[in-house]
Amino acid sequence: MKKLLYTLLAVSLIFSACKKEEETPTNNTNNNNSALAIGDSHQGGIIFYLDGNGGGLIAASTDQSEPAQWGCYGTVVSGADGTAIGTGAQNTIDIVNADCTTTDSTYLTAANICSNLTLGGYTDWFLPSKDELNEMYLNAMYLNIGQGPPLGNLGATDLIIYWSSSEDTLNNGYNAYGQNFVDGNVWINDKVAYYVRAVRAF
Repeated sequence: MKKLLYTLLAVSLIFSACKKEEETPTNNTNNNNSALAIGDSHQGGIIFYLDGNGGGLIAASTDQSEPAQWGCYGTVVSGADGTAIGTGAQNTIDIVNADCTTTDSTYLTAANICSNLTLGGYTDWFLPSKDELNEMYLNAMYLNIGQGPPLGNLGATDLIIYWSSSEDTLNNGYNAYGQNFVDGNVWINDKVAYYVRAVRAF
């Protein structure tokens, strides 16, 4: 009888171990974000920032428009003043909710272009904040822009300025932040026409 009980117990332990082994997820790039690197194609775009906790930011691989206006010229947009990494999505929501228009109503604002974008099956794109845009500049070599470090400006002489979603709150709603992808300089300028590159978080 004892021999039978020991045999049944051994079979039960073996079955349990096999089941646990089957339930353990495989360690591949589809479910292990620690294997991702800046410059990788991922979830609809190209990774340009990693937060160290398995998440990060992805930029669309091409520009979303010819230069577009920021919108809301002369109007302060409540809440669209975040500059840090992680604030671009909320800035974009605040700009869109403010119902900003351009001087030409046939064109969408930079924030609306990003908010309405569907790319790679994803619809949660937004206009990057000032600091998110700077991270994009630092890794521009991966984004088909080619002006950022470490490649230098590749002989470019034109101003290649991209909009951030960060408004400059010191100038009564007339200015917002952009960044020149030729030399890296951050611009505070009136809400005229700059380039647009949408991003999303993962």
